[in-house]
Amino acid sequence: MDSQIHKIHQQLVSKDISCTALIQEKLDLLKPNTHHTVNSLLDTLALDLASKVDAKIANGESIGLLEGIPFGIKDVYMVQGTYTTASSNLLKHYKSAYTATAIQKLLDAGAIPIVKENCDSFGHGSSSENTIFGAVKNAIDPNLVGGGSSGGSAVNVAKDYTVFSIGGDTGGSVRQPAGYNKVYGLKPTYGRISRYGLMAYASSTDCVGPIAKSLEDIRIVLNVMSGKDIKDQTTYDSKPIFESNISNTENIKTIGYFKNFIESDAIDSQVKTDFITVIEKIKAKGIQVKALDFFESETLVSTYYTLAMAETASNLSRLDGTNYGNRIESENLKETYAVTRSENFSEETKHRIVGGNQVLSQGFADEIYLKALAIRDQISANFENDFKEVDIILSPVTPNTPPKIGDSLKDPLAMYLSDAYTVGFSLGQLPTLTVPQGTTTGLQITAAKTNDELVLKFANFLKNIL
Repeated sequence: MDSQIHKIHQQLVSKDISCTALIQEKLDLLKPNTHHTVNSLLDTLALDLASKVDAKIANGESIGLLEGIPFGIKDVYMVQGTYTTASSNLLKHYKSAYTATAIQKLLDAGAIPIVKENCDSFGHGSSSENTIFGAVKNAIDPNLVGGGSSGGSAVNVAKDYTVFSIGGDTGGSVRQPAGYNKVYGLKPTYGRISRYGLMAYASSTDCVGPIAKSLEDIRIVLNVMSGKDIKDQTTYDSKPIFESNISNTENIKTIGYFKNFIESDAIDSQVKTDFITVIEKIKAKGIQVKALDFFESETLVSTYYTLAMAETASNLSRLDGTNYGNRIESENLKETYAVTRSENFSEETKHRIVGGNQVLSQGFADEIYLKALAIRDQISANFENDFKEVDIILSPVTPNTPPKIGDSLKDPLAMYLSDAYTVGFSLGQLPTLTVPQGTTTGLQITAAKTNDELVLKFANFLKNIL
């Protein structure tokens, strides 16, 4: 699909549309909130910014490519003066005191934020049902989940309520809902984009990621947000990715796929059939395909959730109603902490905090947590070896199609296992992109660390052959 950013930019410059009319149109689409994607509308801010863009154009001034483009923000990002709730009871009245680095870069480029988007509370979930704002409904079939945890962001893009949205990916939270709603969703290399101002879930795998309907729009937004940030010591300098660079796919010689993903009893038969068909089409283009060995899905999911729960237990320990949040007073300070957290955290969040404290506790840390760290190192080493043999690893995004709303809440284990094909790449901190082609829930493209350009390049290749 052609770039919506380029298209709207040309319409604004040629005065075919006004920025105010464009923003109002998107706000009007969001207001009914039929798919439960909206936590709060940023209408006053958005319309004020739009009027300034219109004034520049009327005065004959040039505008940047992103200037006046409406976008959505998953409600786990700080935007100064706006409600930032993480879809939780605890923070439902919390207003941000500052703006996240990634969002500030988009604001500096002139993009206009119009909505804070519904998600699983604190990112805890794979369906965007674990939220005080109502389960996000799938863009294609409203009886199905929107995917999680960035479900509202993916659905808004798929329904054209936003031109692009900014999600957050810890174990698949951008890629999986992108697949469920047939849009592009990128988890860049860990550290390419600053996490400053993103509410921490699992700090070692949290990534800022764009969701859009076109590959070109993903590239544009990625370039703007990328770069070193003194407020996030895990960030690194990265070169911009040029459109011309992703058009040439001649240097992609070999792709790999994990045998156990495709041979698993858990994979949906249609997803498997579609994936094998894609592999055959790639072979027909002269690219070598190699079957790779990888860790079993149960090992990947167990390792990821052990580490993620440990990190979220630590990160959320600061939320006790003392400095911010919905405080519930009790008989003494200890009881106040307990009641505030017990009443305001969702059941899923409490499960993860309890699990995290358990694996970090004396007697369990050596047996469980340290073992998970060791396995993560083995996973990273496995990837290093794989990328000596292949340029790209291709995989389904999920083993199954989107479940009906309500089903995931009945079976949390099934929800965790739905992340089986995404969490390994998170543990490896690799750049991974969901594309809407290939299977009913798309395909996942992964390259070696810092090689985000190659991921976009191969996505461009797939778009042309599928």
